[in-house]
Amino acid sequence: MAAKLRTRFVCRNCGAAHAQWLGQCGTCKEWNTLAEEVVDRVEERRGTPAGLRDQDQRPLPIAQIDAQGGPRIQLGDRELDRVLGGGIVPGSLILVGGDPGIGKSTLLLQTALRTSQLSVLYVSGEESAQQVKMRAERLGLQPGAASCYVLTETNTQAIFRHIAELQPGLVVVDSVQTLHTAVLDGSPGTVGQVRECTSELMRFAKATNIPVVLIGHITKDGAIAGPKILEHMVDCVLQFEGDRDHAYRLLRPLKNRFGSTNELGIYEMRGSGLAIVEDPSQVLLGDRGARPSGVCVAATLDGMRPMLIEVQALVSSAVYGTPQRSATGFDLRRLNMLLAVLEKRCGFRLGQKDVFLNLAGGFRVEEPAIDLAVVCAVLGSNADIPVPMDCCFAGEVGLTGEVRPVPRTEQRIAEAEKLGFSRIFLARNTQGITKQAGIEVVPVARVDDVLGHLFG
Repeated sequence: MAAKLRTRFVCRNCGAAHAQWLGQCGTCKEWNTLAEEVVDRVEERRGTPAGLRDQDQRPLPIAQIDAQGGPRIQLGDRELDRVLGGGIVPGSLILVGGDPGIGKSTLLLQTALRTSQLSVLYVSGEESAQQVKMRAERLGLQPGAASCYVLTETNTQAIFRHIAELQPGLVVVDSVQTLHTAVLDGSPGTVGQVRECTSELMRFAKATNIPVVLIGHITKDGAIAGPKILEHMVDCVLQFEGDRDHAYRLLRPLKNRFGSTNELGIYEMRGSGLAIVEDPSQVLLGDRGARPSGVCVAATLDGMRPMLIEVQALVSSAVYGTPQRSATGFDLRRLNMLLAVLEKRCGFRLGQKDVFLNLAGGFRVEEPAIDLAVVCAVLGSNADIPVPMDCCFAGEVGLTGEVRPVPRTEQRIAEAEKLGFSRIFLARNTQGITKQAGIEVVPVARVDDVLGHLFG
């Protein structure tokens, strides 16, 4: 008589296991997130190679542990290496997520083709080898193509066998939601399969010191598909994002055990693949000749990277009686707050005006340091007076109309000076500002002071 299969119910949101189905998860309190999976306790079927199991692990004093501080692996992509903290740490597990079609597979395939100093195994569970070759030809067969191997396989046990034969220096898996292991019964992409396959790859990476990069799908809400524990298991989580209507792509680290999470990588999608944007400020500013009213330049900071971005505003009389408020790349609620400050504290009647705001280049900025540029762009468009294009702004506007200081002003000033701006407006009580030879720092205390300098 065959043994009865044991099943359990696992939450797709938090990964908590329950003995029976419940409408609500008792751990994260989410509804209708429990999925049934078969429990298999046969350890011999684990996907990790036998030589990596049952290792003698004894507690050691921390002073006697070998740190193994070897050099990081350089991937030949300056943006990716910088976002990772200087390259890939040997034995690390990295997860790259993003919208479908945003360029995750393109980024990692072209990185594998460029990396000529080590062999790369590209495991594709979504495309055939011929499809991967077609993309590689579109990207251009680079010097590392001779050491880039393609494997179309979804079973983790078979993948480990091929890795043992090839002994690559880097493994790329596209994608983790397509993998399945013989340890569990269930289709690929289920909570149990994603968790168990990631656990096998994590044990493999730590035991062999071979770094593994996983590509992950996302849900319609923007979260990485699978249990939340997936993000806790990996060493680094990178989010690849961008607007489909624009060519620029942003690579942000959401988690990094070996580096900072304040870095930012910027790419441009072209027909030949993703190209590194050398100077994003120069690209975002465009032509700095004579401009109409309503255009200002903000000195913003995305993570650790300073950027100058163009803020465009259009103020016109409301046609339909009810004024419209629209913002692209900027928080609409914060725009409404700034308009209320201008009306209440500065006396500008904008209640019956349509106000449209746009950040050039398709970027989205959440930093409050862009407030002062937004205010000047709106007032310049309202008065139909152009703001001098040799001025840039960096300051947060409070509810009383005061201009508040922003962090890392030295980097903003240096970026503005490098691009040829002659004046930058900052809060008066900003600390640690040294006099710059090529740019004038204009301290202001309130929005009224800025208007006096610009419009007289």
